[in-house]
Amino acid sequence: MRANSLFRMTSQRQVILRELKKVNIHPTADEIYIMVREVIPHISLGTVYRNLEILSTMGLAQKLECAGNQRRYDGNPERHHHIRCVECGSVADVFPETVTAFEFSPDSISSWKVVDHRIIFLGVCGSCMAGRGGD
Repeated sequence: MRANSLFRMTSQRQVILRELKKVNIHPTADEIYIMVREVIPHISLGTVYRNLEILSTMGLAQKLECAGNQRRYDGNPERHHHIRCVECGSVADVFPETVTAFEFSPDSISSWKVVDHRIIFLGVCGSCMAGRGGD
């Protein structure tokens, strides 16, 4: 049984997903909660958190877990990578066709079966570079 068939698309999930897809800033659950409250004023933060988890499980959104940072969400479920600013924490998309020098040899971890992967590049965004004189 697929994950999509385990959950139905409730009206709350539809609104959360629609609001998430409107932005490309990879918001936190708290930021999504603020956006969704414009449409559903009485929704709880817990409901938003639970539904974001379900939407991720359904494959309709991506959950981005960067060590040491708040979990962020992406309304684009297509396979792509991300880059996170180490200064301000902003996240942007990096599409596979722009990454040419990455190689992986499964032989190096022969006792493992790789079932998925996610790549998160670390860097300094343009806004932070401009704020410190571009160095």
